[in-house]
Amino acid sequence: MSPMPINVGNTAFMLLCASLVMLMTPGLAFFYGGLVGRKNVLTIMTQSFVSLGWTTVLWFAFGYSMCFGPTWHGIVGDPTHYAFLRGITLHSMFTGNDAGIPLMVHVAYQMMFAIITPALITGAFANRVTFKAYFLFLTGWLIFVYFPFVHMVWSPEGILARWGVLDFAGGIVVHNTAGLAALASILYVGRRKVVENVPHNVPLIALGTGLLWFGWYGFNAGSELRVDSVTASAFLNTDIAASFAAATWLLVEWMNARQPKFVGLLTGAVAGLATITPAAGYVSLSTAALIGILAGVICYYAVALKNKLGWDDALDVWGVHGVGGFIGVIFLGVFASKAWNPAGSDGLLLGNVAFFGKQCAAVAISSVWAFGFTYGMLWIIDRITPVRVAPMAEEKGLDTELHGEEAYPQGI
Repeated sequence: MSPMPINVGNTAFMLLCASLVMLMTPGLAFFYGGLVGRKNVLTIMTQSFVSLGWTTVLWFAFGYSMCFGPTWHGIVGDPTHYAFLRGITLHSMFTGNDAGIPLMVHVAYQMMFAIITPALITGAFANRVTFKAYFLFLTGWLIFVYFPFVHMVWSPEGILARWGVLDFAGGIVVHNTAGLAALASILYVGRRKVVENVPHNVPLIALGTGLLWFGWYGFNAGSELRVDSVTASAFLNTDIAASFAAATWLLVEWMNARQPKFVGLLTGAVAGLATITPAAGYVSLSTAALIGILAGVICYYAVALKNKLGWDDALDVWGVHGVGGFIGVIFLGVFASKAWNPAGSDGLLLGNVAFFGKQCAAVAISSVWAFGFTYGMLWIIDRITPVRVAPMAEEKGLDTELHGEEAYPQGI
């Protein structure tokens, strides 16, 4: 049997999308860096860039194999099958569809998702976790949460995929798991001693949002893994949802705080991007607008609820990514339409109650596991090395205390 020919257009597009998703992690570093105080900028940015490096090492060693290797009961892939990417050559082709892309392209594209997902969580426990604990957390969370859920949802052999659960680009796999891990983290680690409620650099937040928004086109449109009309709809849905969510958050906050806040506009855009992610390639353009509006309202009030309950989610990871991912999966169960993706499913509004139930069950399972495992893992890490920094280090700032560096040296 002759090997599948390479489709040059699809291959070039997927390499571009992989590059866009990679850019999202530095974008996240800028976004989070602007939101924290001046004494903790480098620490939060370091955590993102560490994921950029260390996650790649794990992905090369066994991560890709755990995600897309031969299945173990539909829960996780065989970690030895593609260990150290053995057996992957210039002629190895991705066989998940007829896109005609080299397997190496799929390895690279999915790796970028693995890099940014645990980095999202760092915004929740900003300014108060030791670097050793974070490094152990990053490693354990990828192995026991992210890799298995990628396999269950995105591998054809995964148990949730076989059950009929859909997640176009990561509502379950990325945002919901990261958001619930963030909630577990803040409840375990506790409140900050020094609370900085005012972002130290709004232009940095805007730069980060711009990079995230730009990269999200690769995140969502690239998840079709080829160029076709669904790719185009996912691309446009991404922008529509982000824009409607940004405008909605701005207006809701304007009504409540009596001032239109730039940071609110930027946060709303990210909420819209997170919420449309699972549904981007399965719903209509008008549905994307509705999802954006709902994301702006629901995520805004989720953050308000977090504040009322006294949860110290420093950068609103749960309220934006966790809640956004959760409701996005539910909205997919409601609004999905085969008219917009024949390979998808019809949702609740089109009479498919079973599909809606499966989406609800899947997001509930991922929420419980991500929360429970994260909380337990932090407890175990705390027995090995302190999770929380000393009060003096928190007061002085983690940039100098943990890393011996300053973003803004005195006199500059």
